Amino acid sequence: MKEFTIGANDAGQRLDRFLAKAVPLLPASLAQKYIRLKRIKCNGKRIDRDTRLNQGDVLQLYINDEFFDKPREDNAYLTVAAPKLNIVYEDDHILLVDKRPGLAVHPHDGAEYGRTLIDHIQSYLYQKREWRPREENSFTPALCNRIDRNTGGIVIAAKTAEALRVMNQKIKDRELDKRYLAIVEGTPKRKEGSLKGYLFKDAKKNRVFVTDTPQAGAKSCQTNYRVLASRNGLSLVECELITGRTHQIRAQFAHAGHPLLGDGKYGKLDKRFDRNYQALYSYKLTFDFSTDAEGLEYLNGRSFRVEEVDFVKEYFPGVTVL
Repeated sequence: MKEFTIGANDAGQRLDRFLAKAVPLLPASLAQKYIRLKRIKCNGKRIDRDTRLNQGDVLQLYINDEFFDKPREDNAYLTVAAPKLNIVYEDDHILLVDKRPGLAVHPHDGAEYGRTLIDHIQSYLYQKREWRPREENSFTPALCNRIDRNTGGIVIAAKTAEALRVMNQKIKDRELDKRYLAIVEGTPKRKEGSLKGYLFKDAKKNRVFVTDTPQAGAKSCQTNYRVLASRNGLSLVECELITGRTHQIRAQFAHAGHPLLGDGKYGKLDKRFDRNYQALYSYKLTFDFSTDAEGLEYLNGRSFRVEEVDFVKEYFPGVTVL
């Protein structure tokens, strides 16, 4: 429990507005809940959120100590009162989340604290009491893979240190099969094939460049694909990443003359279609372990996929993706 004595400079404020300034890590919706449950009192009595505070009033807050910390990147999860997650699968070790396009996975992707996927995941586990940060010496639930802000799809989160260690190694050793759905402009000549080349990343411009021949600083890249359907000048393709380079699918298809629909970075926005971000989705994940997975061996051979991909439904209704 923590007490606040209202001074002259705080007098006259509504309770909810005072709390927003004095306890910034406490979300407004959660503050209202605590007021309703009488975990926030004034002079030992119940108080309404729109009550004006008077000089000398004593507020008693019966809430967790974490909310009294200063706002930082590592406690942004506290600002998420009602985590919004599309959970594909969950067990004691991992969490598979269907990330929607437009949501950044980490704060350094340009998103504000409390508005990223990892913030929502940590808040979800904190509110379930499966993660108690003040009882942990070092571990924090973390993402094992990441997806671009404007790309959707399955993201793996580790709920335990063992899961984080094992899953990171499996990803490094390419023992996971990840499949993407994309809509590209035009129709590839071959219905099934492989895009191969060399990819160079320009960090300053935050984009990559693909060439057909080796270049200094460039890394080899390969994307296998198959065309599922074509109509109205567009093609729905399934992609398999053989290598996992930055913006690989987007850059390779653009280099092949078939930029992704809605990709303004590597192509041009087509005014015929109302779409301003790339039609790309990591829709299917299969655990394909070839070496010991320790405590995660039970996942071997299991496959998970998202229920629905918006652009498939919009541009290719009736097409079944197996």
